Amino acid sequence: MTTKTLEGAKTLPLNEILHGDCIEKMASLPAGSVDLVFADPPYNLQLKGTLHRPDNSKVDAVDDAWDKFSSFAAYDKFTTAWLKEARRILKPNGAIWVIGSYHNIFRVGATLQDLGYWILNDVVWRKTNPMPNFRGKRFTNAHETMIWASRDEGAKYTFNYDALKALNEGVQMRSDWVLPICSGHERLKDADGAKAHPTQKPQSLLHRVLIGSTNPGDVVLDPFFGTGTTGAVAKMLGRDFIGIERDESYIEVAKRRLDRVRRFDRAGLEVTTAKRAEPRVPFGQLVERGMLRPGEMLVNPRGQQAKVRADGTLVADNARGSIHQVGAALDGAPSCNGWTYWSFIRDGQRVPIDILRQQIRSEMS
Repeated sequence: MTTKTLEGAKTLPLNEILHGDCIEKMASLPAGSVDLVFADPPYNLQLKGTLHRPDNSKVDAVDDAWDKFSSFAAYDKFTTAWLKEARRILKPNGAIWVIGSYHNIFRVGATLQDLGYWILNDVVWRKTNPMPNFRGKRFTNAHETMIWASRDEGAKYTFNYDALKALNEGVQMRSDWVLPICSGHERLKDADGAKAHPTQKPQSLLHRVLIGSTNPGDVVLDPFFGTGTTGAVAKMLGRDFIGIERDESYIEVAKRRLDRVRRFDRAGLEVTTAKRAEPRVPFGQLVERGMLRPGEMLVNPRGQQAKVRADGTLVADNARGSIHQVGAALDGAPSCNGWTYWSFIRDGQRVPIDILRQQIRSEMS
């Protein structure tokens, strides 16, 4: 754990998980001390009974006590209380991201505006592999919505436009993000092999949020920390985090996860300022420099693998060629941005290969 001493001799507990109620714990933090808040609050799903698949097996839905509220009024009261504290501890040019579903995000949005936040965008996270609608009475819920807002109207919030454009292979990043849900090896399990948390968010989602709206050294607060996705990505990307979580079992999982995460070289994590000014880095340079090894496996968002070859090409099934060509072949698409498509595995975690490209570019400049 590290601390930062602020005015008034108050200390900020960096890279620590605070155990307890998020409103009480935020109230203990000094005003104007946090650069970004990422919040994944209870959705208040209002489930009515057990949901079953066509084969009569039970769907592992969110039915935990923390997601249950007695009424919309009770949920609104809770939302207002934590958003007030979040706004108090944000720096004047700070910002907030809140993710939710149709059950709660509209109520959250109204409260944000009522409290004085300034909404910058709503971003649709379109899931490539959503859970099917088993009853067949509604559309499949294939997306969630994130609201991005600055603390105040006119705030000079962080927006790394060129970095996001670089992530998207030179094309302006849109407000609809197509990313897979958390599954496979990334999904954390408990001792019994069950999901450690029912709504664990994918690292790719937090990677894009933090690259786009924070800088190395910024402080990111997650008041609903869960199993620590925000903290894990913040640590990897050279940001500091503060997590708040009231469930001890989630905290234990998050601590073990964070212990396995390596912080990357800070100089290599500086975000792109202008793509046209950046030197070109062929994928083969990563192999030449030993950052990736011939024979090492890369993985795409669906978990498909491709082997790295000594000449900087990939091979997967019947596809051979560049990182872009093999990615396009696996997706049956006309083109693919291989830099954002492929990841490698370190300490059990997926790491985008673009991290390595940015490290080389930083050294070159």
